[in-house]
Amino acid sequence: QVQLVESGGGLVQAGGSLRLSCVASGSILRINDMGWYRQAPGKQRELVASITSGGSTNYADSVKGRFTISRDNAKNTVYLQMNSLKAEDTAVYYCNAGARPTWSNIPYDYWGQGTQVTVSS
Repeated sequence: QVQLVESGGGLVQAGGSLRLSCVASGSILRINDMGWYRQAPGKQRELVASITSGGSTNYADSVKGRFTISRDNAKNTVYLQMNSLKAEDTAVYYCNAGARPTWSNIPYDYWGQGTQVTVSS
C-alpha cells in the first residue's frame, strides 16, 4: 500500500502564510506527478498546484504569485508554501500523487486524508 500524510494546516489571519507538507510512504517504486487540491464547503475539489518528478510546476490562476509548490524526491515529500492568504483560500487541502507501487506495472492515483486551512478575514 501507499499512504499520503499531510500536515501543516491550521488557522491563520488574512495576509499570513502557511506551509503544507505531504509525505508518501509504503511500497513505492516510483512517484510521478504530485499535487495539491482543495475543496471548500459546497464546492467541487479543484487543483491548486502540481509538480512533475522533474520539477515542472503548474498553478491555478487564483494562487499564482502567492503559492509555491516544491518537492524533495529523496524524501518522497511535496510542499505547498502559501503566502498572502485570503479568506477564499479556506478549504480542506488534499495531497495527490501518481505513484507506481512495487507490486504493479502501472501507476495509481493516491490521495491524502486532507488538512484544513482556515483564513480569517
